Parts: sequence; C-alpha cells; structure tokens
Amino acid sequence: MTANGSYPGTEVFIAGGGVAGAALGVHLARCGRQVEILEASQAMHHKVCGEFLSFEAVAALEQLGLDLRALGAVAIHGVRLHARTRIAACELPFAALSLSRRVLDEALLGLAERAGAAVSRGRRVESLERDGDGWRARLTRGEVRRARAAFLATGKHDLAGHRRPPGRQNGYVAFKMYFRLSPAQQSSLDGWVELYLFPGGYAGLQMVEEGRTNLCLVVERGTLMRCRNQWPALLAHLCHASGSLTERLDGAEPLLEKPLALSSIPYGMLPANSSDGLWRLGDQASVIPSLAGCGMAIALHSAQLACEVYTRGGSAAEYAQRLRRHLKGSVGLATAISRLICAAPNLAEVVRLWPGLLGVLAQRTRVPQDV
Repeated sequence: MTANGSYPGTEVFIAGGGVAGAALGVHLARCGRQVEILEASQAMHHKVCGEFLSFEAVAALEQLGLDLRALGAVAIHGVRLHARTRIAACELPFAALSLSRRVLDEALLGLAERAGAAVSRGRRVESLERDGDGWRARLTRGEVRRARAAFLATGKHDLAGHRRPPGRQNGYVAFKMYFRLSPAQQSSLDGWVELYLFPGGYAGLQMVEEGRTNLCLVVERGTLMRCRNQWPALLAHLCHASGSLTERLDGAEPLLEKPLALSSIPYGMLPANSSDGLWRLGDQASVIPSLAGCGMAIALHSAQLACEVYTRGGSAAEYAQRLRRHLKGSVGLATAISRLICAAPNLAEVVRLWPGLLGVLAQRTRVPQDV
C-alpha cells in the first residue's frame, strides 16, 4: 500500500480468460472497476468441453450482450440415451444451444475488452501469493502483476499452491474429438445431444457450428489402461459397447490430429470456504459431472455472483458459502447419477419404462439464474 492509500498495481486481476474469467471481467468493468485479465494463450483454442449451453447459460450470455446465433450456435431441443442401442429420447424442458469454446471464449474476451477490461494474452500465471493486503502473480518470463483482489479462473487446470480438493468421483480422464459426420448422420443428429453409456464411462455427441460434431467423453483410468492408453483402442471400446455410436461414426472424418485429453478431474467438488481471500470461479470453484451439461452455466453464475459480492464489499468467504448453497443440490444429484451409471450402466435400462425421466433429471440439475 502506498502512502496515499492506493494499491501499487491494478484493483483486480483475473487469472484465466475462459468463460468464467472473461464474464467476470465484463461484469466488473461495467461496474467501473479496474480489471486485468491474464490469459495464458495468445489466441483462443479448443478445450475439453461438451460445449452444451443450457438455458441458464444462454440467458446469462445474452444478458452480457452476445448474439450466440450470429456466432453460429446450433439449437439443441432433445436428448437421446444410448447403450448398445437407443434406450430413450425426449424433448428437453428448455431451449439449449451448442457452440465451440474457441468461438465462445474469443467472443467473451472481446466483450471484456470493449467493456474496459485490460486483456493480457500470452500471460500464464505461474504462481499466486499474498502481497501485504493484496496479491502478487508471477507470470511466464518473470513478469509480476499486483492487485488488491485476485480471482482464479483457470478452468480445469490447477495452479501450483492452489490445487483443488478431490471431488466425490475421481480417477477419470476426459477426451474430446471433432468429427465431420456423413450428411445422413448429420441430419439425424441435428438438434439432439446424445449420451452413450459404456463400461467404464460415458460419452456425449452433439453438433456445433460449421457442420462439426463434438464427441466428448470421460473414462475410468482402469478402462483406459485396458485400452493401452490409446485413442483408437478406446474409440473401438466405445463403438463395441454401442451399435448406435458405430453407426453415427461410420464414414466420419476426424478433424483434429489427435484428441484433446485432460486428467485429474475432481467431479462432484463443491466450493470450499475461502479462508485465504482468493476468489475461485468456474471449475476452480466447483466441478459438476459432464453429463449434466451445466459446466458453462456454473462458470457464468459464479462470475455474476462474485461480481455482486465483491462490488458491494463482501468477502471471498461469503461468496464461496453462497455459491456452495446455490450448487449443492445440482452438483450432488449429477454426481450421484454419474457414479451410478459408471458403476452399473445397465441400470439405465430402467429409463425405458419412463422416458420422461431424462427431462426430469435435466430440470433437477439446473443451476440458479439469479444471484
């Protein structure tokens, strides 16, 4: 702190310019706060993400000022559940969209800049520590940033010294691959998100912009090891478990040289008390199993709530407690379902008796729209 009471740096820096970090930057800048977003990459890139935008996420993004359909977002109106064959299909109880993270993240960062936030690209935060009454971030190439308040929004990538606690469902690895399906399969999939259950995990398939299809999956480490830690063997395992997925991918063209992968995901993690004063957002605060389709909604909700608490002088601890209350029900239910179907995927056959159960579960795992 300087002699005149000002802080020798910015008021706020945000480590990470993904959905949560960029959205927070927009909110805070529009409230007149001095904000710097520290984004590790020079340009937005693909990330391991199902890319499903639930109605809460759509509402939050449109409220920020994004025209998602102009960005190429694809409408999603229903969900289909598959194992070896299709088990059930139902219309979603809400309107949803699908948009790649590379497009969405770039649009959000641009919005943050236009709102007045400083966006520093190619600035990876290597360490984050207390600095008197504020925080000091050490960046790649030895740069240093200081701020009165620090917000951690690095997604599923942990920062040394601030690692997330384990969740209730650990030991899974996530993969993502884009495909271009045959015209007939594109037409059949259009408007749907499909969930495929297989021994040791589950996968989601849906269209995104420009005629691409996102296959995103989580798999238990033991199953991955039995597939020799190789993508072709893992994909063959999925197709062997599901004739429906085999049909979808017949003649499909992979659009990435190799799949994106991510390990050590603490599914079921809920916000912990923030005794150190660090504000944690998005997947750094809570991780809901992918099948719920709530990840980006949670990121946006955490950004809105953090802004509301911070700008009225509240603490990081208060924010964490409120976020936990908001997410406890949806994260708990989604984690219980995820653990059940991973342990015994055949139990999903019960949905044949009540196909509407898919819609009920989709509704029950929503996150709040208001803070």
